[in-house]
Amino acid sequence: MEKSIKVVSPYDLKEIKELPLISSEDLEPILKTAHELFSDRSNWLPPYRRIEVLEKAALLMSERLEMITQLTISEGGKPYKDCKAEVLRAIKGVKLAAAHISQLKGEQVPMALTQATRNRLSFTTKEPIGVVAAVSAFNHPLNLAIHQIATAVAAGCPVIFKPAMTTPLSSLAFAEILKEAGLPEGWLQVVLCDREVAEQMVTDARINFFTFIGSANVGWYLKSKLSPGTRCALEHGGAAPVIVESDADFEEMIPDLVKGSFYHAGQVCVSVQRIYVHEGILESFVEAFAAATAQLKVGNPLEHTTDVGPLITPKEVDRIETWVNEALSEGAELILGGERISQTLFQPTILLNPSERSKVSQQEIFGPVVCIYTYKNRDEAIQRANALEVHFQAAVFTKNVDVALDTVKKLNATAVMVNDHTAFRADWMPFGGRDASGIGMGGISHTIEEMTRTKLTVFKSKYI
Repeated sequence: MEKSIKVVSPYDLKEIKELPLISSEDLEPILKTAHELFSDRSNWLPPYRRIEVLEKAALLMSERLEMITQLTISEGGKPYKDCKAEVLRAIKGVKLAAAHISQLKGEQVPMALTQATRNRLSFTTKEPIGVVAAVSAFNHPLNLAIHQIATAVAAGCPVIFKPAMTTPLSSLAFAEILKEAGLPEGWLQVVLCDREVAEQMVTDARINFFTFIGSANVGWYLKSKLSPGTRCALEHGGAAPVIVESDADFEEMIPDLVKGSFYHAGQVCVSVQRIYVHEGILESFVEAFAAATAQLKVGNPLEHTTDVGPLITPKEVDRIETWVNEALSEGAELILGGERISQTLFQPTILLNPSERSKVSQQEIFGPVVCIYTYKNRDEAIQRANALEVHFQAAVFTKNVDVALDTVKKLNATAVMVNDHTAFRADWMPFGGRDASGIGMGGISHTIEEMTRTKLTVFKSKYI
């Protein structure tokens, strides 16, 4: 019996579409197609063709902006204004991928530095790495697809893409757009499958590069199973810390922190989670932060005024409710929220000084919950911020440049925002976790470079 999945709206749980899953037997022709495309160099897409396809795709996406926005809302539950921003960002990402193709270049390697290397001319070139297997997450269903598919196309790699089973429609729509834009058959294959088939796919010896966005447990497990020679990039979550010094500018800081905390109901890998506030301003900070958070409108993501939509599944609402109740029983003070609104919605929640042993302090919440902690000494706060195994993006709010630079230096993070929230991102900047939060560096241009490999050519001639 053929397996299938039902894609449902995270807000009202209405069925949107039922889609078939591929089986283990279905996977072989998919892998064979990608491998044979890459193995025969006559099939390779020249740079100008890749540019044409991506530029045409960006144009088609712009023409269908509202339709794609509605699609991403329906399957992902992100509010309208945030979904529209994601689609616009995705279009920019496709353009960035097309533009970076012209930057795929090598360099001359100096020779004649020794007697033995005389009479030689040496240079490097960039080639596609090979077949890319991409496994993606649900929280940005279109933009994550851009970061894993458009980059592979730009690098010249055939790509097999597995979207999150809760949000496959945006990537399927993008695949159709790429086909319409002229991407030849086989260069992108979107597969819907269970975990067993996904593992079979990414661990196959014909996969040259594995890109994964999702949970650490799954990512590190799959990395351990990769075939020898398969390179990878893993992007997992964090528990983003923020240091708030006593001289922080409230007028600028509070709106940024509210946005960074509750955007997409906190379902962001760099969402603000742990805020360490100097004891001298704790009371005023809590009051201002809670007042601004209370103004957020929670509800139907299709309404243009909604700020916080549903969690991806009711199971996640159950988990958040359990974690919050555990934190309260372990000594946290409830400042705001703390309760489910419905089967799919949870109140934006603020906890004060939860135990360092509570799940909300130890693990990525991935929901609309923020923890505030007080501190006397900044170095002690930084030590607490660095205490977890996950390290992704962090932030510090201060008007003292020396304090800012010192904090940036001491925070264990791949990126530190000064006077901005932890979820800030531009698609051309390096982006990724370190330590348990991932391996490799994302961002459109950085991912394209990771999907290439270097070839050295050396000419020997007595006339050189």
